[in-house]
Amino acid sequence: MQRWRGLEEIPGDWGRSVVTIGSFDGVHLGHQLIIDRAVARARELGAKAVVVTFDPHPSEVVRPGSHPPLLAPQPFRAELIAARGADAVLVLPFTAALSQESPQEFVQRVLVDALHAKLVIEGPNFRFGHRAAGNVELLAELGRAADFEVEVLDLKVRGTAGGGEPFSSTLVRRLIAEGDMTGAAEVLGRPHRVEGLVVRGAQRGRDLGYPTANVDTVPHSAIPADGVYAGWLTALGERMPAAISVGTNPTFDGTVRTVEAYAIDRVGLDLYGQQVAVEFLAYLRGMEKFDTIEALLDRMADDVKQARELTA
Repeated sequence: MQRWRGLEEIPGDWGRSVVTIGSFDGVHLGHQLIIDRAVARARELGAKAVVVTFDPHPSEVVRPGSHPPLLAPQPFRAELIAARGADAVLVLPFTAALSQESPQEFVQRVLVDALHAKLVIEGPNFRFGHRAAGNVELLAELGRAADFEVEVLDLKVRGTAGGGEPFSSTLVRRLIAEGDMTGAAEVLGRPHRVEGLVVRGAQRGRDLGYPTANVDTVPHSAIPADGVYAGWLTALGERMPAAISVGTNPTFDGTVRTVEAYAIDRVGLDLYGQQVAVEFLAYLRGMEKFDTIEALLDRMADDVKQARELTA
């Protein structure tokens, strides 16, 4: 799959495209429906399937400080899109200038001049252009004048997560904030994952016999509710079962919220400075303050036992 950042990276000889546009944060099951449809239609039409997304999130530019919790950083988002069979992903830097473009200007510059759209596939609530003035009806009208078609796809996937609420990135963020990793995984079609660099912490885990990777997560990452989780730590090309702690370490009167992952039964791992990923499978318990180190160690042993069994 080709990856472009900005229109200038699109090859000059790029042919006709089937395009879908959106934030696609998390690439959840609803997103997968629309990407899969774009790929299938591209194959039928002898065109290329292109997924267009934005960085940073448009809300951060339009309303600074309102960036929603991030479900998938751009590189991982591209991996998830590639796995659906798309031919290219175009990341448009979302700038103040882009936010001021009219729907007509956006369509001409991006869909017509750059991507040579043959077909555009969107959900019914798609909005675009300055002040979100464009909708799918206007897109279809502009398409008729510019020689591309528009297909509107129903994206209302539902399941048990959120009490049957339609799947959306907003729902995933809420479930993660509540620590409901099972529900989040149902919407995403995979365990929720955060990424970051392993940095030096207080090294208490090492002293207690449970050395953890202290992960400095990507800015705006959607971090689960404080507590202990079963999941996986991916580092050095290996995915390892892990017990994961999210919180401030109240037993030691901590004040900084951290994400720490203990790779179960692994000895001698040196991950400082490594880029890692942490996946959350299941919530085990809330964050607690223990009266003694012995009580903490007993509970940690139980946490690791549960995590080992759940990830087996």
